[in-house]
Amino acid sequence: MADRTTDILLIGGGVAAAATAHELRERGFAGSILLVGRELDPPYDRPPLTKAYLRGEHGREEAHAHEAAWYEAAGVELLTRVSVTKLDTAAHEATLSTKETVGYGRALIATGAMVRRLQVDGTDLDGLHYLRAFGNADAIRTDLDGARDVVCVGGSYIGCEVAASLATLGRRVTILMQESQPMERGFGAHVGAWFRQVLESHGVTVAGLDEVARFTGEGRVATVVTAAGLELPAQLVVLGVGVQPDVMLARSAGLDLGESGGVACDARLRTSAADVWAAGDVCEYESVVHGRRIRVEHTEHAQAQGRYVAGAMLGDTAPYAVVPYFYSDLSDWASLEYVGPAAHWDEEVVHGALADGRFGVWYLDAGHVRGALSVGGGLDLDVARGLIARDEPVSPADLT
Repeated sequence: MADRTTDILLIGGGVAAAATAHELRERGFAGSILLVGRELDPPYDRPPLTKAYLRGEHGREEAHAHEAAWYEAAGVELLTRVSVTKLDTAAHEATLSTKETVGYGRALIATGAMVRRLQVDGTDLDGLHYLRAFGNADAIRTDLDGARDVVCVGGSYIGCEVAASLATLGRRVTILMQESQPMERGFGAHVGAWFRQVLESHGVTVAGLDEVARFTGEGRVATVVTAAGLELPAQLVVLGVGVQPDVMLARSAGLDLGESGGVACDARLRTSAADVWAAGDVCEYESVVHGRRIRVEHTEHAQAQGRYVAGAMLGDTAPYAVVPYFYSDLSDWASLEYVGPAAHWDEEVVHGALADGRFGVWYLDAGHVRGALSVGGGLDLDVARGLIARDEPVSPADLT
């Protein structure tokens, strides 16, 4: 028999779980809610880790999903620095790292993602950092005191955002990436070249079509040696080489997993176990919008899924039909918003002029809008969402 019970168990201390708890209370749910997270802090947004928090402009509290007092006022029990080590979906019972067992009525798995680790020589040297939590950002800021040259490995959101922040702080920064252009995988080489120009115009060096071969140094990293033979000086390296969904608990519980490694869910974000949903980075769901199974890694989408799960737990039966939204900014140099995501496209239609720094790009596949990028507010993303959701054929002339 379990040591105690809760009506709703939220597993994972991120914004998806926080959004579920908040929406449940907003909808008038009066039952017990237990939110369990392994981090020291209550749920918080991760985007500031590469931006305002990393630059020292904001404190931790400004990134928190709710003020500390909200949890007690809302009757949500919050356990930090605690994880769920075992989930028995047949018995509706969870075992915590404290050895306590908790019976539950309904549960959410929102365990997020873990950083991918680079496997090359020299990764045991000091000065190498991954960035996923407050503690990682704190360690980078501490190491900055002795670092003049910084290498950011990876040309996507993490690498570009960190590069912009650290260049703003006066460091010489190089982005080392496998792609030819920054952000190319999500937005194409044409737009990637524009982002490269923005970065380079602010002093960031971009080294594309290359990768890390090894790190060298005496105790601390001093040089990043690339596969192409470059030797980049670096007293600090930030590695942004992607993440992978944290499905250790889900796998041990026997839940079905999807092709991309997330927890397999139906169109209502239900897992293969009764009364268990998934949300956030770990959720791989049947999208009625995209007509395929997708998994999305972004704070805004995690929050949207968390809110949806609250309704589903209370009996809503409509499928999850949100068009995922993304945003990013490179210091105060450029900002972007995006809806999609487009798995592939065969045509790009530009709205406005890239040279103006305020433009939009439509990503089409066989005449259907699959994604839309807005830089500097250059595109109406509400229109884009509608076109993606309705899946109506359009012509480039209509879009321009």
